[in-house]
Amino acid sequence: MQETSQCLEKLGRHSWKNAIFYGSYLTIFGVFLIYVASTMDIDAGKLQVIGVTASNTWGLFLLVLLLGYGLVDIPRRQWHDSKRGHKLSEVYFKVAKLSTEKSEAEEGLEDVLEDIKKAAESIRYNNPLHKHLDTILEKCPNNFQKRIRNRDDYQDYNEPSEMPTEKMLVRLHKTVIQATRNHHRTQCQWNSLIESAYELDDIASNEGSTDHRFRWTFKQEHGIFGICYNNVAEWYWLCVIKPWLLRLLVVILSVFSFTVVWSEVTFFVRSPVLSLFAVFINLAKANYDYLYIEITSFLIITYLCVCAYYTVFKIRIFNYYYIAGHHQTDENSLLFSGMLLCRLTPPLCLNFLGLIHLDSHVINAKHLPETAYTAIMGHMDVIPFIARGFNIYFPIAIILLCIATYFHLGSRCLHCLGFQQFIGDDDMTTDLINEGKELVRRESQKRQRLEDGASRRKRWNERFGDGIPGSKDSDSDESSVPKYSNRNGKISLPMIQEHTSDTTELLSDMEPIDYSDHTVQIDTLDRTLETQKSSSYQSSGPARGSKFSTNKTDFKKPPRGIFDDV
Repeated sequence: MQETSQCLEKLGRHSWKNAIFYGSYLTIFGVFLIYVASTMDIDAGKLQVIGVTASNTWGLFLLVLLLGYGLVDIPRRQWHDSKRGHKLSEVYFKVAKLSTEKSEAEEGLEDVLEDIKKAAESIRYNNPLHKHLDTILEKCPNNFQKRIRNRDDYQDYNEPSEMPTEKMLVRLHKTVIQATRNHHRTQCQWNSLIESAYELDDIASNEGSTDHRFRWTFKQEHGIFGICYNNVAEWYWLCVIKPWLLRLLVVILSVFSFTVVWSEVTFFVRSPVLSLFAVFINLAKANYDYLYIEITSFLIITYLCVCAYYTVFKIRIFNYYYIAGHHQTDENSLLFSGMLLCRLTPPLCLNFLGLIHLDSHVINAKHLPETAYTAIMGHMDVIPFIARGFNIYFPIAIILLCIATYFHLGSRCLHCLGFQQFIGDDDMTTDLINEGKELVRRESQKRQRLEDGASRRKRWNERFGDGIPGSKDSDSDESSVPKYSNRNGKISLPMIQEHTSDTTELLSDMEPIDYSDHTVQIDTLDRTLETQKSSSYQSSGPARGSKFSTNKTDFKKPPRGIFDDV
C-alpha cells in the first residue's frame, strides 16, 4: 500500500508539471474538433487528420518563434566572438551574475548538511532508519561523510526533542540531491567562465606583441599538438586568423539567414517563383542534377535545424528548464528539450517542403506528385482556415521576430522587470561588468599564489629533499610531517598546512623554515634556559622584598629574518 501511494503521488506530481504544455495542446485539439463537428460529419480518418493538424499547428507556432531568434542571434554571436572586447565584457557580466547563484548554492548545501548532521545525531547505529541515513550520506561530499561516519556512536547524547521519520528522511534525501547538484553545477560553470576570462584576457594582452609569440598567464597544455602548435603559431591563430575566419563565417551565416527569411515570406507565391530555395531546386530539376538537389536540401534542412535547435538549447525557465554545459543538465531539462526536438521535426519538414514548392496543397498545384512524407502525414484540408490561412501566412511573422531579436526587445523587457540582462548601454550592466572583472582578478591572484607556493615547495624539496631516517613512525606513516636536513646535518621542520582558505593561503604558501640553522640550536637553547633559570634564582634573594628586581638577565637576541617572508 505504501509503494502504491508513493507511485500515485509521483504520477500526480509529474502530471501537474506537464499540465501546461499538454493542456495547450489539448485546447487546440478541442477547438479544431468542435469546429469540424459543427461543419461536417466526423469519422476515424478525419479525427486522425484533426490530431495531426493540431500537432503541426502547435509545432509550426513554436518553429516560427524559435527561428525568429536563431536566424539573428547565430550570426550576431559569431560577430561578437570576433570582437574580443565585447566577448570579454560579456564573460565578466556572466561571472558577476553567476557569483550570486554560486553563493546561494553553497549556502543551500550548508543548510542541508546541517539538517543531515542533526538527523545523524538522532539516529544511532541500532536504529531501523540508519540504513536510510547511509543512503542520504552517499549523496553528500566525501569530507562530510567521513566526519559523520567517524563519530562515536556509543557516546552519551541527550535524547533529541524530535526523532526524524521516514517521510522526513525521504524529503531530506531529495533536498540533498538537488542541493548537491546545484552546487556542483554552479562550481563547474564558475570554473569554465573563469578559464574563458583568463583566455580572453591573455588574447587581448598578446594582440600587441611585437615578437609575435603568445604568452599565457597560466600554462596551457596542448597534448600531442604541442610540437607543431608553438607560441608563434598560437599567436597567429588566436590574434590574426581566427577573428577574420569568424567574420567570414558571419557573412555566410547572414546570407543564409536572409535567404531563409525571404523564402518564408514568399513561399506561398507560385508565379512568379519568389522563394530562393524553390528557385535553386527548380534549376537542379531542369538539369536533372540529383546530387545538387541532395546537397542543397541537406544544407537548407541543416541550417533550419541549427537555428531552431539553437534556440531550444538557449531557453531557460528560471533554474528548472535549461541546458547547462559540462554534463550538468538535469533529467527534467533533458526530457523537456528532447520533447521539443521531437515536436519540431514534423512541422519543420512540412515547412521545408513548402519552401521548395513540393507540397501541392500549399501552392495549389494538383499536378505535382505526392511526396513520401505528405503521403504519410496527410494534408490539412479538413480545416480550411488552417490549411489556407494559418500555415501559409503565419510564417510572415518571422520578420517581426527577427526585428525584435535584433534590437534586444526581449532582453530589454526582462531587464525592466528586474532580470539581469547583458545590455551594453546600461548602468547596471556596467556595474556587473566591473564586479565580474574584480572577481576574475581575485581568482587570478589566488591561482597565482597557489602556483607560486607549489613551485617554491618543489624547489625546496629538490634542494633539501633528503630526509633523516631512523624513525619508525616516519617510515610507516605516509601522512606524517616530512623532515629535511640542511648542510650542517641539523633537522628542520617545514610549516604544516592543515587548512587552506582565502585568509590563510598567504601564510601556508611560504617555504619551510629551517629553525635549526646556526642561529637556533636545540641544545644551545636548553643550556641558555638553564643558565637563565639559575641566575634568576640567585638574583631573586636580595630583591625579594622589593616590587621589581633591579638585576637584568642577558638574554640572547632572537634570530632575525625568520618571518620576513610572512
